[in-house]
Amino acid sequence: MHRVAVTGMGIKSPAGSTVEDAWSTVLSGKSTALHLPELLDAGVPVTFGCPVNGFTPEEYFPLHRMRHLDRPTRLGVAAAADAWADAGLNEPGERPAGQSRSGTYVGTGGAHIAYTAELGALPRERLPVASVPMIMPNATAARISIRHGFQGPCLTFSCACASGAVALGEAMTAIRYGRIDRALAGGVDAMLTPFAVAAFARISALSRRNDAPHEASRPFDGDRDGFVMAEAAAFLVLERADLAEARGARIYGELAGYAAGADAGHIVQPLEDGKVAARTMRAALDDARLAPGDIGHVNAHATATIHNDRAEARAIESCFPAGSPPVTATKGVTGHLLGSGGAVEAVFALMAARSGTVPPTANFTGGPDADPIDVVHGEPRQVSPAPVLSNSFGFGGHDATLVFVPAQD
Repeated sequence: MHRVAVTGMGIKSPAGSTVEDAWSTVLSGKSTALHLPELLDAGVPVTFGCPVNGFTPEEYFPLHRMRHLDRPTRLGVAAAADAWADAGLNEPGERPAGQSRSGTYVGTGGAHIAYTAELGALPRERLPVASVPMIMPNATAARISIRHGFQGPCLTFSCACASGAVALGEAMTAIRYGRIDRALAGGVDAMLTPFAVAAFARISALSRRNDAPHEASRPFDGDRDGFVMAEAAAFLVLERADLAEARGARIYGELAGYAAGADAGHIVQPLEDGKVAARTMRAALDDARLAPGDIGHVNAHATATIHNDRAEARAIESCFPAGSPPVTATKGVTGHLLGSGGAVEAVFALMAARSGTVPPTANFTGGPDADPIDVVHGEPRQVSPAPVLSNSFGFGGHDATLVFVPAQD
């Protein structure tokens, strides 16, 4: 089996549209939530969210092309382009000849549902000619593959809020077993629209703190009341480690472990005992050939919903019987990134593992559900650089865990 290195990273997120900016914002421990004019004008019950900050699509696409790309595809293609350039595999703007050993792996929870809802409100005779290729669930993956000339697998995974992590794990598996040599893998979701926000509010998933958006995303906190919807895209270049080393690539670390499971329970609530999540975490550690004591910190899924955070805290407690490692929940800063969350948090997890700096969990003041685990809050915590475990869970009972090992400088 081949080791799998991370040689490039790209991000478009509420925390920033470069890895450096996003990492700095996450370390600040300050929420990015704000009121959005389109939600205020629509009169939906929740009027705030965490939009992507600092993204200028004109830097990536000519005007005629942008007319054929909805927001998720613009974000996803741009983040993937940044990751590819960061890996140093070709010059900006260069499109290599057909690459049969390179693959595209995209995770998305909502795909193009927001734009589909917009199209549904139009008279049929006004539908854009490009409607079908814009709303295909695989549109982002296809656009990335076309832009970079990848002729290997081009796959889209929809596992709710575990989608980005699943895409990374499946790409790792393909490289590990020699099916491909490298991949652009990650996740994207952009559903900050009145339709989607109203739909999530209807099932009581969202925080209703319209009077204090910055205080609304409260992972593990005893006063949490729901998540804050956000949008983002993040992609990593995964590469056979021996090939990366041979070309002298800068290596951030390795994706060393992956596991996925299903609660097989309620459609939107996790099993409260966290047993399946804990089993998935242990399976990812086994896949990485690591023990619980090897983990330096956990990047928790932690959406700030009552049932999810309670179940995950119990799962972490079960997976680490000798005591919880430091736990961070970056959704306190970014909001809930839906299907892109596992990929965005993979970037943060690897940055933390490399630097030995664990970001604080925004808006955490304590609570009984968090008592069994060591939630980092208030300020960043310095730890020794070490492997990190990153969780992603989603509606439908999806569980996915990744384990990253930082490079030895």
